[in-house]
Parts: sequence; C-alpha cells; structure tokens
Amino acid sequence: MAYNLCSSPSSLFHDLPSISSSPSSSSSSSSSRKFKLRNLSSSSFQPSPSHSLTLPSKTLLHAPQVSLHEPIPEQVPSEGNSSSSSSSYKSSRIWVNPRSPRAKQLERHSYDARYTSLVNVANSLDSCNPSPEDVSLVLKSLGDRVLEQDAVTVINNMSNSLVVPFVLSYFQSRIKPTREAILYNVTLKVFRKGRDLDAMEKIFDEMLQRGVRPDNVTFSTIISCARICLLPHKAVEWFEKMSSFGCEPDEVTYSVMIDAYGRAGNIDMALRLYDRARTESWRLDTVTFSTLIKMYGLAGNYDGCLNVYQEMKVLGVKPNMVIYNTLLDAMGRAKRPWQAKSIFMEMMNNGLSPNWVTYASLLRAYGRGRYSEDALFVYKEMREKGMEMNTHLYNTLLAMCADLGLADDAFKIFEDMKSSATCLCDSWTFSSLITIYSCSGNVSDAERMLNEMIESGFEPTIFVLTSLVQCYGKAGRTDDVVKTFDQLLDLGISPDDRFCGCLLNVMTQTPKEELFKLNYCVDKANPKLGSVVRYLVEGLEEGDGEFRKEASELFDSIADEVKKPFCNSLIDLCVNLNLLDMACQLLDIGLSREIYTDIQTKSQTQWSLHLKSLSLGASLTALHAWINDLSKVLESGEDLPPVLGINTGHGKHRYSEKGLASVVESHLNELNAPFHEAPDKAGWFLTTEVAAKSWLESREMVTA
Repeated sequence: MAYNLCSSPSSLFHDLPSISSSPSSSSSSSSSRKFKLRNLSSSSFQPSPSHSLTLPSKTLLHAPQVSLHEPIPEQVPSEGNSSSSSSSYKSSRIWVNPRSPRAKQLERHSYDARYTSLVNVANSLDSCNPSPEDVSLVLKSLGDRVLEQDAVTVINNMSNSLVVPFVLSYFQSRIKPTREAILYNVTLKVFRKGRDLDAMEKIFDEMLQRGVRPDNVTFSTIISCARICLLPHKAVEWFEKMSSFGCEPDEVTYSVMIDAYGRAGNIDMALRLYDRARTESWRLDTVTFSTLIKMYGLAGNYDGCLNVYQEMKVLGVKPNMVIYNTLLDAMGRAKRPWQAKSIFMEMMNNGLSPNWVTYASLLRAYGRGRYSEDALFVYKEMREKGMEMNTHLYNTLLAMCADLGLADDAFKIFEDMKSSATCLCDSWTFSSLITIYSCSGNVSDAERMLNEMIESGFEPTIFVLTSLVQCYGKAGRTDDVVKTFDQLLDLGISPDDRFCGCLLNVMTQTPKEELFKLNYCVDKANPKLGSVVRYLVEGLEEGDGEFRKEASELFDSIADEVKKPFCNSLIDLCVNLNLLDMACQLLDIGLSREIYTDIQTKSQTQWSLHLKSLSLGASLTALHAWINDLSKVLESGEDLPPVLGINTGHGKHRYSEKGLASVVESHLNELNAPFHEAPDKAGWFLTTEVAAKSWLESREMVTA
C-alpha cells in the first residue's frame, strides 16, 4: 500500500478533486509531471497501480451553498529564474512506501496538515479584534505566498462577522482571484452565521462595484439568512432579484421560498410553488410543511392542514414536534377537539414527548371544543409537571367552565390563577366569572366580581353587562335590568343581537305587570324587535298580516346564530301571555325559514316529533301544532303509522331547570294523551296507532 504525497502546498492546490476541471485532465497533468526529492532518487520508486492509494484530502468547503467547479490557477510570487520557480511549485504525485521511515514525515507535508493549519488561522481570526492591524498580524503566519484556495479555506471556517470584512480586504490586496465570487460567497456565509443581513447587503453592493457577478450561491446564502432572521419579505425581495442577474433558482431555493412566501402572507405564490413541488417531486423540509399547515390554518382551511400532513407522511418526511404542535393549534382554531386528540395520540405513539407548546395547544383545542374532562386533565398534568400557565390559558378554561356551568372547577382555577406570580386577571377573566355567577342567579357574588373588575381598572364590557342582565332577570330584579341597560348606553356601548336576545329572554321570566319597563329597553335597543314585542305586550291588533310581516322583517335583520334564541323567546312570551295564535305564526315562520329543522321525521313504521332543541313555550306550541296535524290526517281518511313518538331528550334542559321531559309529560297528562315514557329509551314518549286514533277522535267529539 502506498500514499501519493504532493511536493508542495502549491501543488496541492491543483490536485484537490473539488476544483479539478475533469478527471481526464487531472490524470494527464499528473502523468506529465516529474518530481524530485532531496536525498531520494525518483528511480528508487516504481509505482504500481495495484499498490497505490491517493491520500484523501479534507473537504475544503463544507457548506452546500459553496461549490468550486473550475480550477483556480496558482498565484505565487516568482523568485529567481521564472522557469525554475515555476517548476519548483508544480504539483506531482509519487509513490511512497508506507513502511518507509520517511512516510510519516512526508505525510505531514500533505494538504491535510495544510488544511488543519488554515483552520487554526481561522480560529485565531475569530478571537482577534476587528481591525486591519490585528487581522494582518494573524495572517502573517501564512507567509507571502498566499493562495486563493487558502483564502477561501480560511474565510469559510470563520464565524466572526465583525472580523471577516478585514480578512476579505487583506486577501483582496494580496491575490488576484480568478473566481472572486467564491471568495465573496464564503464571506456571506460568515455573515449568515452571525445573522447579519445588513452586512450581507453591503457586501453584495461591493461585489457589484468591483464588477463581480453574483451567482446562485450568492442569492441562496442571502435568502437563507433572511429566512433564519425571520424576515420573509426580505427573502422574497432577494429571490425576485435573481432573474435580473441571470440566475435560475434550483429546487432547494424554490422549496425554501414556499416557506418564505407563506410567512410573508403571499398565500397564492406559496401554493403555486407547493403545487409545482408536488409535480416535480422537490424535497421539502419540515419547516416548509409547518409553514404550509400554519398558512392553511390561518386561512381557515383546516382540511387543507390535514391534507398537507398526510402528503408529508406519504413523501416519507417524518413529522417533528413543530409539525405536531402546529397541527394541534390549527385543530384548536377549527374547534375540532376529536382530531386534536387523535393527532396527539399519534405523536405519543411515535415516541415524542409533549412540551409546553403541545399542552397549551391541546388545552386550547379541548377548551374551545368544550371537551371539559380532557381540558381539565391536561390542566392537571401541566401543574403536576410544574409547567407555567399564562393568562390566556386560564381564561380559556374559565370560559369553558362558564359555558358548561362548571362553577366549582371555575372557582378552583380562579384561585390557582390568583396565586400565580406570572398571571394577572384581565377583562376576559372577570367576564367569565360574572357569567358563572349570573347563570346561577347569584346576584351578590356577580356584583362583587363586577366591583373587583372595576377596581382592577377594567371597564365593564358588553359581555359582562349581558351576563348581569341575565342575572337580574333570574332574580326578578327588573329595575336593576333597566339600570344595567342605562349603564350600557352611558358607556357608549351599542346593544348587539346577543344583548337584545338576553333582554327578550328576561321578558319571558318577568311578571306581566312589569313588562312595560323592559319594553322601553327593547324598543331602544332594537326598534324592529320593539315593534314585534309591542304586539304581544300591548295587545295590538294584528291587522291584515301586519304581525307576521314585521316578525319576518325582524328575522331578516338579525344574525343567523341568534335567530333561534329570538324565535324561542318570542314564542315563550306568547305562551306566557296566552297568545297561542301568534305563537303558532312565529313557529310557522321558524319552520319556513329553516330556523327550526328536523322537528318532524316520518317513516313507514313511526312518526316522531323532536323537541329537544326548542324552548318550553316553543315545545308546547310545536306539540299542539303536531297534534292538530295528526287530527287532519285522520279527517282526510289517511292511516297513521303503527307507532307515534315524542322525543324531548333527557337530562337538564338549557331552557328549564325542571327539564323538558317533565314539562312535556305533565302537559300530556293534562291533555289525557295516551303517550307514555319508553322504559328503554330515555326522553321518549310513545303510543300506538290504535290508542292515538281513539284519543284524537274523542277530542274531536268534545270539540264538536
């Protein structure tokens, strides 16, 4: 076995594979050279192809952004006779017996040793002062014969962005580089290590002033620095400059730009590049996939998030914590707690341990999706692991508890929040707590929390005042409802549909003799609603369909999410005031406008009435309308199905403390209707065709 050793540092410069023009030219050049060693005769060595081995040199440039494709000629000052000087620095290869005592000594003169010394010079430069004098002092160790390749190696191994401009100037003053762009590219790489984009832009301007043409590596280095610095708009700016310098981005740069365009908010361009990436099979990294998922999430396209995730796995890219956390955050925004739960289980099965971001994303997803058990479990686990909660996470939990009526859990969470050294209560915190007290009709605690909110420097919001109106209404304190309404106006807050719906709901709980007080509030808050309410409260004549017309105009003017609460409350008010005809008109409007859907279902064996989405008054009105429809079926000579059923749902009803089932059952008993609670189906009341027909016929006889 033998080593091929180069005769001098300058000959090494040509023998590096990374800068050879072609294998054939390298071989030809090597074979034509003659080499002489002092005290050794060249004839003593007979190299054999089977016993020769080229000593591997270190990779000169480790960064993929920098590549040398062309040979760089020597730049060595001539000494004495030009021909002898030239021949003394020409490279050659010889066979050396590895067993020779001189082999180790000769190996020390290889480029490995030279490279190591240049790396040491780079390290010394990193620790010196950023001044021409200090830089010159360090670089004097290279001697007067500085090669372009040595300059590239030194700068490429540096990391001090303050010193590197002086190093570049030093080398430029001593050598005439044939590929000066490479020297600039490795300098840009040092600035990228220091995340100094401003300095990169100045160096780029200097390149142009010196007539040096930037190449793809120049732009990709600057673009990657802008990406590292979280300046996507800068990355886009430099990417779009490439074509003006005749540079065509490669697929790596294009892949990076998917991330940059996504972060910069240019969704269309990012998606176009992503489509091209899928077509041309570009290699995309996890950062790019994370940006795509986040981009779809912010746009509200949550199915797009999941599609990107699935495509990523198909391409063999392994999801990391950032991907999983980004997906969990998106599913939280989408209020899809079941998908967040599935993604979290997949993450755990892949051996990844949840971090703070994971827990926070899960808590938001479960809290927003009202998965109370899961949300409270995550909260407990975070506390057990000593993870800090922030105000937003506490508020998410409190809002969930307020919506679900979890008063005990909410109060415990609030106490934890107050004992935290890092979290301060804000307007949202107080709003949730006031809502919890208000829903239970706890006036004193609701008022106490309102006072604490004001003392903490927060003005009552419309959400707080809406909760207080609900609280005073439950307690039968009509004057305080009016007082709260006036307070809302004094604060310059305009009543919204939710506030008006709350006022309307309070009217359904208010004695008839006090309704005029609230009628004033409703009329001022929403004149269209006030006009409809006056028909009910003041007993106005309906006229020729005027009531139905004004009620229809009201539903045209309000948001979709409040139409059902409005319709429920108006029907409840009609039932309370014994205005059954108007209640039926409102129910018919609700059905025709699909405010109420799927109330009735029919099959060959059973007809059913579904009441669980209706308020008490609306349920009783729908029940009467359904019974009348059954009577009309019999009058027309048609047959009823074998089974008739009424579905009230089971458990506590959101519109009644008693529960809808008990109210409907009581009313059916009053009517002497043959419906009985099904023992195997909670919330269902069933009867047979025979029993129903007999009962309906007897009702007709009584009416007649």
